[in-house]
Amino acid sequence: MTMTQANRAPGAAEVDLRDGATTKFFGARHDEAAHQPPVSNGPAAQGAREQKKRDKRDVHGWVVLDKPIGMTSTQAVAVVKRLFSARRAGHAGTLDPLASGGLPIALGEATKTVPFVMDGRKRYRFTVAWGEERDTDDTEGQVVKTSEIRPTVEAIRALLPQFTGVIEQTPPRYSAIKVQGERAYDLARDGEVVELAPRPVEIHELTLVEQDDSSHSVFDAECGKGTYVRALARDIGRILGCYGHICALRRTLVGPFDESDMIPLEQLEALCNRAASGEGSLADALLPVETALDDIPALAVTRADAARLHRGQAVLLRGRDAPNCSGTVYVTVAGRLLALAEIGNGELIPKRVFNLTGLTASPGRNENERV
Repeated sequence: MTMTQANRAPGAAEVDLRDGATTKFFGARHDEAAHQPPVSNGPAAQGAREQKKRDKRDVHGWVVLDKPIGMTSTQAVAVVKRLFSARRAGHAGTLDPLASGGLPIALGEATKTVPFVMDGRKRYRFTVAWGEERDTDDTEGQVVKTSEIRPTVEAIRALLPQFTGVIEQTPPRYSAIKVQGERAYDLARDGEVVELAPRPVEIHELTLVEQDDSSHSVFDAECGKGTYVRALARDIGRILGCYGHICALRRTLVGPFDESDMIPLEQLEALCNRAASGEGSLADALLPVETALDDIPALAVTRADAARLHRGQAVLLRGRDAPNCSGTVYVTVAGRLLALAEIGNGELIPKRVFNLTGLTASPGRNENERV
């Protein structure tokens, strides 16, 4: 057995933003299903549904969509799933409809690795508009407080150390946190007073990038799981006495995925159209499933051991080549991802086994395009 360690810094988290708004995008509504005509259950309709189901295929890998403003994360997943005719899809961390940037979308077996991306660091560039606090902490909401005060560069920079490291943060009222089984944003829209308890979050880095005028400041933030960028703008504005809300937001890093991995929707659609006409391959748009596992060790096993792991059986680790460690590893055989497993008490115990039959990323995609 051979153990390797990926050369990427360990990650630590996810920024949880809102994705509950009913938002228009290309003329469609996020709640459009409620307005559809009744579904027919006749033979023709049944046959059409079965044909549609048969047309779906196994696709495995990651698409890091450069999500456009105005699209919800749920809509983005649906679009990518349709373009690939994929059976399964999900995303690794909600991104606001008003935000752009990296939305990692997992297809097929990549959905088993979503937690590793969600637990990674996130980086954002965002603009705060000073002078108004809004109930949603962004431009969608109603103004609840105003101020004529405008902060100086010196005052902002002097305050930022208070928002670096582990801090206590109260999530926005309009957030996806559940309160007695209901989403906080649903309760807030119904006019209920939502009281959310402060909780610890970690801000790894927060810097003032530029301030072109007294009413707007641009920041970079690298933060951990559960952090609300909107709450940062709100709390900084309150302490400065000028109030503030997010007016622009872009995610530039999600776990192992940065801007070099992102693909705009128009480019993805064009690639899929070329592939449909035989001028390319959808595999070129995919990153391998194991890209999400860059921060954990890889362990290569023999084909005999691979067969046992594939059946869900543990493998004894012995001999001079046995890894001297414990914890989670991802297992490969002949260079191909096989399983996620735990090392403990001299055994390799499979936890999630991958079946990568179907469309996968082009060979060498990681080595050729990621640095």
